[in-house]
Parts: sequence; C-alpha cells; structure tokens
Amino acid sequence: MNILELKNLSIFLSGKKILDKLNINFSQNRIYAIVGLNGAGKSTLAYTIMGLSGYRDIQGDIIFEGRSLKDKTITQRAKKGITLGWQEPARYDGLTIKKFIMLSAKEKNNNIVSKVLTQTGLNPVDYLNRAIDKTLSGGERKRIELASILAMKPKLVIFDELDSGIDISSLKRIFDSIKLLKSYGSTIILITHNLEIIKQAGYSFLLCGGKLVLEGNINKIYPYFKNECFICAHKNKPKNKPKNNIK
Repeated sequence: MNILELKNLSIFLSGKKILDKLNINFSQNRIYAIVGLNGAGKSTLAYTIMGLSGYRDIQGDIIFEGRSLKDKTITQRAKKGITLGWQEPARYDGLTIKKFIMLSAKEKNNNIVSKVLTQTGLNPVDYLNRAIDKTLSGGERKRIELASILAMKPKLVIFDELDSGIDISSLKRIFDSIKLLKSYGSTIILITHNLEIIKQAGYSFLLCGGKLVLEGNINKIYPYFKNECFICAHKNKPKNKPKNNIK
C-alpha cells in the first residue's frame, strides 16, 4: 500500500518552476532516496511535502494515506505522522534536550528519552539537562534531532542532507537509527547526493531540473550519480551517456 503519492506535483518559486509534474509513489515501511545535484529540487520537494510556509501553493496533489494534504498546514501534517529532519537542526535557547525530546515523544516518560539518546550515541547523563544552544556541535544537534524523531515514531520521516555537518562515526550511528525507524514501521525518505546514504535505501528517484529522470535500485542509479550527469532534457545535457557501470 502507498503511504504517500505525488500526483503531477509542480511548484513555482519566485516565478521559476522548481518541481515539474512529479509522479512518485512511496510504499509503507520502506527506505527511499531522492537523489540529484544541488539545484535539482530535492530540498524543495521535502519542504513541499512537509507544507512549509512558501511551499504550499502547488499544482497537482500530495496524497498521504489516501487523503490530500493540499490544504493542510505543517501542524496538521505533523499530527498525521509526517516529520522532517532538517539539514541544519534548529537551536532552542533555554530548552533542555530532555524537554525537547519529550515534546515529540509518543510515550511521555524519562526512560524513552534516555533510550533514544543512547541509541544515537549520546550519554543521557551528559546530555539530558543540557540546553539546545550554540554550545552543541552540528553533529550533536543532528543526533539530538534524530533522537527526538526516534521517540516520535512517525509514519513518514524525510531527512534533508542527513550527512551535513557530521563525521563518519556519527553517520554510522545515524544509519543504525534509520534501521530502527524502519523496524518501528516508518517510511523513510533520504534527500541526498551522498553515495553512502543512497546505499541505505532500497529504491531511489533521480531528479534533474525538478523532473524525475530515473528511478530504481542503486545499480541503476549509480552510473549516472558517479558521473554527476543525468540523461535529461537540460540544456547542458551531455552528448554521450555516462559509461561507468557497477561491477
């Protein structure tokens, strides 16, 4: 069963078409990657699905669990079980990590907060009462945001540039957390141009100029991704197709 369907989805920003008649289906409890170079429309797609301000004047439709999201606010979409992991997690001066995670937790108890912090590689003793402020590194804030999403157990989670500002060891922890989310029944969409992140997905969609130009597993996507070049109608398209193949 499809949990999310994009039907002829288009959006214009500042008079320019950023997403162009996308038709994509996402099944329940699977991991997907949305792939493309900078400017392909990946983050715009994430913000449009989430319903952020400035990204709701769409053409076409977004269907979640069989119902249109077109007229739903970001708050209403969140209540339906949709969440977004930001490329640059926000700071909340004065709010402790414990309170931040508890706000979104499905189960409201201290054990859950400690559990999800541990699952993301953060010692609860060191982090429960710390403030979410500038004293935290980008990698720490990314893990804290991920801990809050684990506590939330959303139906659909979109991660925008999951690897932004983190090191290799943190990325391993994050991959483990993605698998945990899947075990909870979540559908996960990874917005990325990082090959290691694409490998976590069972199926990928390749965007260029806001259009879907290719879809499939990593064996199909990889040759185009490696060459940073997609076969599409872009005015700068290459004369020859990329020749690299996975062995």
